[in-house]
Amino acid sequence: MKKLVVFASAFIVAASVYAAEFPTITIGDLKTAMASSHVVLLDANGSESWQKGHIPGAIDYSTKKDNLASVLPQDKDALVVAYCGNPQCHAYQAAADAAKKLGYKNVKHLTAGIMGWKDAGEKTEPGSKT
Repeated sequence: MKKLVVFASAFIVAASVYAAEFPTITIGDLKTAMASSHVVLLDANGSESWQKGHIPGAIDYSTKKDNLASVLPQDKDALVVAYCGNPQCHAYQAAADAAKKLGYKNVKHLTAGIMGWKDAGEKTEPGSKT
């Protein structure tokens, strides 16, 4: 039993450290950034979800991950925000990690995800049928 408690504690600490790798951005801060500067949004919810509705301007990470560098700005200090479904979703990590590996220094996580965005009454846009 002691080993299980130690393992569970170590897992929780490791998971929280990993999750904190990318700073959180709130919906309010994201809206401010979107209104005042160029923000790149990476939607990591999958193409089907992206087609149904995503934050306006968000890139469908699933379809762009193999050529992500071509859709991201040249400025490595640009704000890149990755998101997925909700605070319990961790799919955003792949998109955030990919941006970080490409050298982007200002990568954040919209913890609220698309569900929090919608719950806050914010608009979404459907994907294009290309």
